[in-house]
Amino acid sequence: MVPDQPDAQTRPSEAPPSALADAIGGPLGIAESALPAAAFVAASTASGGDTTLAAIVAVALALVLALARIVRGQTVQYALSGLIGVGFAAFIAARTGKAENFFLPGLLANAGYAAAFAVSITLRRPLAGYVAVAVAGGNPLAAWREDPAYLRVATRASWVFVGVFAGRLAVQLPLYLADALVALGVARVAMGLPLFALGGWLAWLLMRGVPIPAVARPDADRDATSDDDGPPAAPGRLAGEAD
Repeated sequence: MVPDQPDAQTRPSEAPPSALADAIGGPLGIAESALPAAAFVAASTASGGDTTLAAIVAVALALVLALARIVRGQTVQYALSGLIGVGFAAFIAARTGKAENFFLPGLLANAGYAAAFAVSITLRRPLAGYVAVAVAGGNPLAAWREDPAYLRVATRASWVFVGVFAGRLAVQLPLYLADALVALGVARVAMGLPLFALGGWLAWLLMRGVPIPAVARPDADRDATSDDDGPPAAPGRLAGEAD
């Protein structure tokens, strides 16, 4: 039998830009991540701290970006998720009257993501492994964790994302507590998708050289079915014919 040879399907990715671009929503995703927050800070500062006006400006801009995505025939998922996220943040800020609270949902989300990745590492179920197998079209619920090499690189990649989310908290939380709205807005934009993209690229570098375990590959089910069929019949003899 010829041993399995790693191909494009057995690795996390040989060309990360496309998968990474899909993960962040493309150019519009970058705009959706940065512009509403920047507009909120600018409107709040220019209006002397009017959080209601700033919230309206941010939501209006998010709505325009969402409509632009829909008009271009792109995935509605990104449009709605971005709009809902901005709308919720704007509601919190307007409701409390504190402009810095616009960034509170994001801070809580980063804390949750950092904790989730850290816990997954502790449980020896690194989330980066599930994500990489799913992106490659495999079965993320398969027993890929039984492969020591793949488990090791998936753990290292998960630590990268712990660093991304914890790093955001380390910088932005003190600014939030200090009521430094402008600095917080700058940090949010700078440490948003650019930092996430950097983390994704580093994780890809860590995992690209290790093939996805055979049990989790996209063709695993097909291979198992082929094996169940048994060996071919001997030449000149009907399958199932007695000796």
